[in-house]
Amino acid sequence: MRFVLNWLLTSIAISIAAFIVPGIEPFGMAEPWMSFAFTGLFLGFVNALIKPFVTIISLPVTILTLGIFQLVVNSLMLELASWLSVNLLGAGISITGFGAAFFGAIVVSIMCALLGVATKDAQ
Repeated sequence: MRFVLNWLLTSIAISIAAFIVPGIEPFGMAEPWMSFAFTGLFLGFVNALIKPFVTIISLPVTILTLGIFQLVVNSLMLELASWLSVNLLGAGISITGFGAAFFGAIVVSIMCALLGVATKDAQ
């Protein structure tokens, strides 16, 4: 149940990022909500499987930048999730460049935190 709730919250956060950040749009023949759901699914997998290794590898740079480099790591994970969803399932989000991914990752992180706090009682 926890996985489904995280997937739903991440998909909602991605849809909010697509609404706020120019350069992030739903892509593919599926409905927009399916594109957000596919990207949310892959973002959950990427954050669980790949992000820990990238975080450990980039730890010296993250320490030197006082944690700011973690925003770059989050941007790369969003880009990877978008690429995987579009290329494996044919629907996802289209990100025009690194700037859109950077601001999109910030919005997704903030919205996931806010939505997680809002649903904490439901768990």
